[in-house]
Amino acid sequence: MTVQTQGVWARSASQEPPSAERFLAVRDLTEGLAEPLSAEDQTVQSMPDCSPTKWHRAHTTWFFEEFVLGSNMEGFQPFDPRYRYLFNSYYESIGPRHARPERGLLTRPGIAEISEYRRRTDEIMVNFLSSSLPADVTGIIELGLHHEQQHQELVLMDLKHLLSRNPLRPVYRGGVAEALGAARELDWIHHPGGIVDIGHDGAGFGFDNEGPRHRELLRPFLIADRPVTCGDWLAFMADGGYARPELWMSDGWACVKENGWQAPLYWLDSESDEWSIFTLTGVRAVDPTEPVCHVAWYEADAYARWASARLPLEAEWEATAERMPVEGSLLSSGRLHPAAPADGSSQFFGDVWEWTSSSYSPYPGFQPAAGAVGEYNGKFMVNQFVLRGGACVTPPGHIRATYRNFFPPAARWAFSGLRLARDA
Repeated sequence: MTVQTQGVWARSASQEPPSAERFLAVRDLTEGLAEPLSAEDQTVQSMPDCSPTKWHRAHTTWFFEEFVLGSNMEGFQPFDPRYRYLFNSYYESIGPRHARPERGLLTRPGIAEISEYRRRTDEIMVNFLSSSLPADVTGIIELGLHHEQQHQELVLMDLKHLLSRNPLRPVYRGGVAEALGAARELDWIHHPGGIVDIGHDGAGFGFDNEGPRHRELLRPFLIADRPVTCGDWLAFMADGGYARPELWMSDGWACVKENGWQAPLYWLDSESDEWSIFTLTGVRAVDPTEPVCHVAWYEADAYARWASARLPLEAEWEATAERMPVEGSLLSSGRLHPAAPADGSSQFFGDVWEWTSSSYSPYPGFQPAAGAVGEYNGKFMVNQFVLRGGACVTPPGHIRATYRNFFPPAARWAFSGLRLARDA
């Protein structure tokens, strides 16, 4: 099979191809995330939208086997031909695949077999990287590394949901994260609007959905200098936010009633009327200074209406954030939970993904790549909203101002929060 990769990533001509050291660093991080988990932890699936850790480890390996080695290495033999069916995610062009809601039923292969699958594939890939490779092949390897970084975030998202379903409230990694910053009043950043350039410019890596770079006309606007905090959200709740249908979109109100939403996901009510929160590092009291997390787009939109504001357009967010340093709590911080910045900065990156009011749609001139790899992003551009900025589980080096994440409006298990905007 010939893999067509044009348009799936952007990489400047001067950028070095991935090294064996970098390849192994990304792969080793995935294994490090899985290391504290038992075989049972890695196998169970808590809901259809989540996948077991074992499956994530295998699928990211399958990506390199399918799109790199199987397509470009003479005489390559797959580790197990049956894995092509088990660990294909959504690539219809490749063939049939195991049903997503039933990934948790795959008790076999076990984690030892998956570890050997990864070890053997890594060994072949390192040897393959030592040869002279054309740009289209190094490009697909680069895509595979960023794809694995996406799954590193998904490992922690999905695992958090899984552990939260256990009444024992198990801890993934010890050491409850302490607060970093203090509460501060929200202030507004003014943007004059006008014609702005939006999207990836081709320098360095970028997913296809980040381009083409194009111009958009923005009206003057204000955007908050910090995300909405848990303290802000407690005020919304105290004012009956979850009981006032006038604040909600019709579909959102239906979600509230059907699912009994009274607070963000993972918030735990107690007899003392004090809220606590389940985190990957243990149950802790809700910290009013930290960004609120695990809210759906419906909740974010209702809160913005309650606050006499709105969610920003993704172009407004990008036009502001491109001037900001990429800093904040990312996966490298080890916190695994959002925090108010100690220096009081505007915190546009890290901690929580921020919902925008923009639907996930193609930019003008967008064309998905030909072939199976073109299914990576384009076919999901419907019925979803864009989030920006990364979160506390996003690997370093994987976030930038142009990055477009996306989820359905009712999704809550992502590390999702919000930032307000207003017309100027």
